[in-house]
Amino acid sequence: MRHRVAGYKLGRNSGQRKALARGLVTELFRHERISTTEAKARFMRGEAEHLITLAKRGLAEGGNAVHARRQVARVITDPEVAKRLFDEIAPRFTERPGGYTRIIKVGPRYGDGAKMVMLELVEKGKD
Repeated sequence: MRHRVAGYKLGRNSGQRKALARGLVTELFRHERISTTEAKARFMRGEAEHLITLAKRGLAEGGNAVHARRQVARVITDPEVAKRLFDEIAPRFTERPGGYTRIIKVGPRYGDGAKMVMLELVEKGKD
């Protein structure tokens, strides 16, 4: 029974989970859509939404942009992606109070039958 057991372990220790989340979130903001397993998508969705909220807070009037950028830089591994988050992605969500990501189920993976999903940003940019 999983009573009072919260969160996803994903068969990894805490350092590996943190590295996985950082890599997935960085790629999500780089490509605005990624394909991954359902468990990994649900695990990192909260982290991605939190980073967008931090970026919005840094852009707001009276917001401390330097502090927000440093908090985002702790998670996002690529400085260009962090800059893109503040310059392109966060301004698209200024009027939206939350729910920045969408999970779309795409079916089982061929090799092992894992449930695969597309995780994407709700308001996609003009590509």
